[in-house]
Order: sequence, then C-alpha cells, then structure tokens
Amino acid sequence: MRTLILAIQFLTRLPTPQLKTFDPAWLADAARWFAPVGLLVGAIVWLAVLAGSLVDPWLAALAGLLAWLWVTGGLHIDGLADLADAQGAAHRSRERFLEVLKDPHLGSFGVLSLATQLIVKLVLLMLLVKLSLAPLSPEALPLPGTLLSADAPTAYPGYHGHHGGTGIETGITALAGLAATLGGLVLVPAWARLFTVAWSATLPSLAAGSGERFAWRPHWPSFWLCTLLLAAASAWLAPALLLAPLAGLFWWAYLKRKLGGMTGDCLGAGIEVCESLLLLALVVAAR
Repeated sequence: MRTLILAIQFLTRLPTPQLKTFDPAWLADAARWFAPVGLLVGAIVWLAVLAGSLVDPWLAALAGLLAWLWVTGGLHIDGLADLADAQGAAHRSRERFLEVLKDPHLGSFGVLSLATQLIVKLVLLMLLVKLSLAPLSPEALPLPGTLLSADAPTAYPGYHGHHGGTGIETGITALAGLAATLGGLVLVPAWARLFTVAWSATLPSLAAGSGERFAWRPHWPSFWLCTLLLAAASAWLAPALLLAPLAGLFWWAYLKRKLGGMTGDCLGAGIEVCESLLLLALVVAAR
C-alpha cells in the first residue's frame, strides 16, 4: 500500500500513515492510484455540495468549492497560476518561460487565472445544483397525501410538511434523487487526474520535477483499466462524462503545440482546466 499512501499524500491533505523512507521512483508507481484518489476527492466535494444544497444552490457551490480547495491544498490551481504567469511573461522565450515558472512569487497573470478559475468552478457548481434541483420541485414530485408548507426548501419538497411523516419521507426521497443526479460530480476529479498519467508519459519533460518523475515508469495496464471503469461509471451516472477523453486530448494538444512538452505545473493546470470542462459538460447535459 506504499504507493497508494504516497498518491494520497501527494494529491490531497488527507491524513495518512507516514512513510519512513522515500524513493523518487515510487512517485512514478504512485501514478497508477491517481484516478482512485480522484474518486476520493470527488466524494468529499459531492458530500459538501449535498450538505450545502440543504439551504441554497449558492451555498452548495461554495461548500463544494471550499471542500475542493481544502482536500487538494490548492496544489493544482497553483500550477495553473504559475503556468499563466510564465506564459504571460515569456514573450516566446523558452528560457524566460522556465525562469518565471520556477519563480515562487505570483504575478498579475497568475492572480487573474486563479480568480477566474475559482469563479468558473463556483458558478458551474451552482448551475449544476440548480438544474439538478429543478426536477425535484414540489410540482414535479407530487406524492398522494403530502401537505407542503409554503416555505419548504426547493431542494427537499415536503421536508417541512405537516401532519405525520409523509413530508419528511418526501424530503428524503428528494435528497436521494439529488444525490443520484449529482453522482457524476464524484467522477470529475478522477477523470482529470487520470489524464496526468498519459500527459506525463507521452509529452517530453521541459524541466526536472514531479512531472518528469511520473514518466519514469508509466503503468499502462492500470491506466486502461481505470479508463474502462470510469467510462462504465460515467455511462451509469453521467453519460456526458463519456466525452471526458476529449478534454484530456485537448490539453495534451495544447501543451504539445504551445509548449512542446510538460512540467508538473502544466499537469496541475491541466487538471484544473479539465475539471472545469467536465463540470461544463454536466451543466449542459442537465440543461
């Protein structure tokens, strides 16, 4: 379980047993666990969104975004900001690009990309919750004998119902329906993290670092197994996510054409971009 522990430590802030020793080669082996760890991240975000939706779609989106940032420690959005800074300041100079990429300070391009990504995720999460709640409104979920109060939350019609437990039962039914409708949210981080295995293995490294280490020993059987399992889960929970490989291919083509390779920051930025694209796909499908 050493590589699984390392993958959780690298991608999240979740507590794990401490490894007494470390070999950089283990990081390449740990990449096979990136998709399962992504499922763990997605489950935490999904639970936060469900909890927030008890009050309001905006609160659900905010809870989901904060959970996303907490569990990942902002690791990937930091890569997006660093990449934006480097591209904005490089002026087609490869040396300047790598120099700015390594700079720990954040410039205006990085701040703009970071703020934009947070807003994009917040709005997309809110729209996803709002559109998922629409079929669960009191008008769409009538149950015989249910008396609904005027101020009952739209998310759980009948939760504040009167006379017996029928209203509560209606609310529980709606909650279960919302949980199922938002099930695709669990898969979004998993798809995005799975792509890093392919990006690092098929693009040349621009600089030494974690991105370069992932490519040392790619494990293709586990990659294709995870791809098939995620595709099956997507077909069941959110068919729109069957288009996920197109998002990964888009970022691969962008790095290939624009930079000619990848770094760890490029991989982190790709995770953020793909997560936003997949959230957009879920929103469009829900619409």
